Amino acid sequence: MNAATLMIQGTTSDAGKSLLVTALCRWLARQNVRVAPFKPQNMALNSAVTADGGEIGRAQAVQAQACGLEPHTDMNPVLLKPNTDTGAQVIIHGRAVANMSARDYHDYKSIARTAVLESFHRLAAQFDAVIVEGAGSPAEINLREGDIANMGFAEAIDCPVILVADIDRGGVFAHLVGTLELLSESERARVAGFVINRFRGDIALLQPGLDWLEQYSGKIVLGVLPFLHGLHLEAEDALPRELTVNETTTRRLRVVVPATPRISNHTDFDPLRLHPQVDLRFIGPGETIPPTDLIILPGSKSVRADLAWLRGHGWESAIHRHLRYGGKLIGICGGFQMLGQHIHDPHGLEGEAGTSDGFGLLDLRTTLEPDKKLRNVHGTLTINDAPISGYEIHAGVTTGPALNQPTAHLDHGPDGAISNDNQILGTYVHGLFESPRACSTLLAWGGLTDAQTIDYTALREAAIERLADAVEAHLDTGALTQLLNNQTAEALP
Repeated sequence: MNAATLMIQGTTSDAGKSLLVTALCRWLARQNVRVAPFKPQNMALNSAVTADGGEIGRAQAVQAQACGLEPHTDMNPVLLKPNTDTGAQVIIHGRAVANMSARDYHDYKSIARTAVLESFHRLAAQFDAVIVEGAGSPAEINLREGDIANMGFAEAIDCPVILVADIDRGGVFAHLVGTLELLSESERARVAGFVINRFRGDIALLQPGLDWLEQYSGKIVLGVLPFLHGLHLEAEDALPRELTVNETTTRRLRVVVPATPRISNHTDFDPLRLHPQVDLRFIGPGETIPPTDLIILPGSKSVRADLAWLRGHGWESAIHRHLRYGGKLIGICGGFQMLGQHIHDPHGLEGEAGTSDGFGLLDLRTTLEPDKKLRNVHGTLTINDAPISGYEIHAGVTTGPALNQPTAHLDHGPDGAISNDNQILGTYVHGLFESPRACSTLLAWGGLTDAQTIDYTALREAAIERLADAVEAHLDTGALTQLLNNQTAEALP
């Protein structure tokens, strides 16, 4: 190992691991440190296509941006994409290798561990520093055997660990102390300090608790990050906590997205959540489907199962009623496949082998094939010739007359379909709304007059900069630098 390495672990999921790794990566990059992000094992349905043509967690792609790098499969060598409550597609070095039950994957971990260490050592040989993100919590004692995601990895490469906890959830001291108590002696010794995340209020009122924590644990508190109101950073997996961002505007386009059980790449909708003229809502089970201007069917890791879920929750009749009253409908990836006549899964790639009837709104049909299509794409919409960039991640091969009226012309050929009555649009392109002109064009197509253009990439960059500012303002950067310099003969800047 050549690079200085620091691992961020959390007391819970969504404690702030991804956020802190992103912040530290940009903080180091500002100092001209050659830094890379790394997550040994990720379980997420939000993914990105890498420069080397593979697939990694979306959070690691954002962290790569924070480092000024193109995403690479070595940054997330093991990605698990759940397709049932007890099973997932296993992706190694960016490529799907199998669908496995949780029990089968537990037996497979020794092979996955080899992939993890190979990727890490390649990064460590290329960069000055590697900032590693754990998964879930290191105190999940039922998963300790063969662990490659948290302390098992930290022990294998012998790196220090920072433990982050979310005070906004409540019980932050119990989370930190309880996590320490459940670690082995060597693992506890590896924890170099704590970071408390999402604090609101007067820090003086928190100080007695911080003093007690340091005295009780013998570990330092490296800092307390404030709750950064309005901060947007793409979620690793779970739907965002704040589903509605914009509270006031003079004119809104109402957009609803069904929150299906296996929704994937819901980061597609982040530019719409942030758009000042759009009221976007995710509609979950048991919620009334409201009147709207635009319905968007999202991507899915289990298209036929999510299609059945939509039917079972009244979406088919709601979509037909929506279209009768002149509403617009978009299907992205799996949602696009649902718009057709049939979805065939002869190999049982996403569940039991078989065929499901689609909504029958476009004259096309899809067959799921073992070879997944992974590529970054560029082109133009057929509406207004608006330029688009995005990525494809899908196993489906779609055919049919509806494709003769495509949504976009991409570098490799036509994509998607638009209905003859111009009410329905389907595409395989994820990230469609991140291209400013494409976003405003599609919003205008959906019914928004005088649609504003927003630069989503600039908004993401501003959020990353804001995180790095928070590190410099609220964390003990001297102690962080010392943790990194203790591992390398040549001091970092």
